[in-house]
Amino acid sequence: MSRDRSPGEHLLRPRDGDALRAALRLVAGESGVPVAFGGEIARDALLLSEFVGITTNALRGLTVLRRSGLGGQVMASGAPASVADYRSASSITHDYDRPVLGEGIRSVLAVPVLVDRQSRAVLYAANRGGSPLGGRTAELMIGAARQLAREITVRDEVDRRLRLLRLAEPAPAGAEGEELRDIHAELREIAGAVPDPELRARLDAVGGRITRVLAGVPAADAPRLSRRELDVLAQIALGCTNQEVAARLSLGAETVKSYLRSAMSKLDAHTRVEAVARARRARLLP
Repeated sequence: MSRDRSPGEHLLRPRDGDALRAALRLVAGESGVPVAFGGEIARDALLLSEFVGITTNALRGLTVLRRSGLGGQVMASGAPASVADYRSASSITHDYDRPVLGEGIRSVLAVPVLVDRQSRAVLYAANRGGSPLGGRTAELMIGAARQLAREITVRDEVDRRLRLLRLAEPAPAGAEGEELRDIHAELREIAGAVPDPELRARLDAVGGRITRVLAGVPAADAPRLSRRELDVLAQIALGCTNQEVAARLSLGAETVKSYLRSAMSKLDAHTRVEAVARARRARLLP
C-alpha cells in the first residue's frame, strides 16, 4: 500500500493507513477480539503502524521482514496463518518475541491484503489468553482484508488514470509549441505546392507526426506496452533503481525486472536508458 511520494503527488488519494485502521476497528468491534493491529508493506518489509487494544508501545513502529515471524510468513505466502500459542510455535521464526510477548499476546491470526496477487498489507488479530481465535474472527478478518484490497485497487486505478491523463496532456502553449504550429502550417503549405505525389505524401506524413506531437498522443507505430510496463518505465525515467521502483509500485524486485525486460524487448532497446529514450520518442512517456 505504501508508496514513496514526491511533494504534490497523489494529492487526491486518501492515506491508505486510515483505511487499514478502519478495517481493524471494524474487526475488533464485531468479533470482540481484544487486540488488532497491522501495517503497510514497502521495500519488501511490513511496518506495523495501526493498533487497536494494545497496552504497551512494544509493537509500535516494528518492521517485519519477509518470511520472518508470522507476519513475514504471511507476507511471503499470500495466505492467512495463525498460531495458537505464539511462545511455543514451531511453524514460525521468533525474531519478534520481545515485542509480541511484551504485549502479552498468545494466540495470533495474520491475514494478507492481496492486490494483483501481491501482499500490500497485513492484518492481525490476537488474544492474550489461552483460548485460540475462533472461526468467526477469521471470517471477519478475511472479509476485511478482501474489502480493503478492493478499496486499494480502486485507488490504484484512479492513480493510474491520472498518470495516463498527464501523459496525454497536449504540449504546453509556450514558444516551442507555437513554433511547432508555425512549422506545421508552413509544411502543409509547401506540401500543397509540390507536384511530386511521393514527396507530397512524405511531407504530409511529417506534418502528421507534428500534429501527433502537438496533440500528445502516441506515435502510430508505437509498440503496445502493458500498463505495468509503462508504470515501471515511468519510474525509471525519474532515475529510480529497480529496488526503488519496486517500493513505489509495491511490486517485487524480480517482478520489476520482468516488466523491464519485456518493455525493453518490445522497444528493441538494450539498456534501461535506451528503453526510456525510445518510449519518449514513441510518445509513450512525457
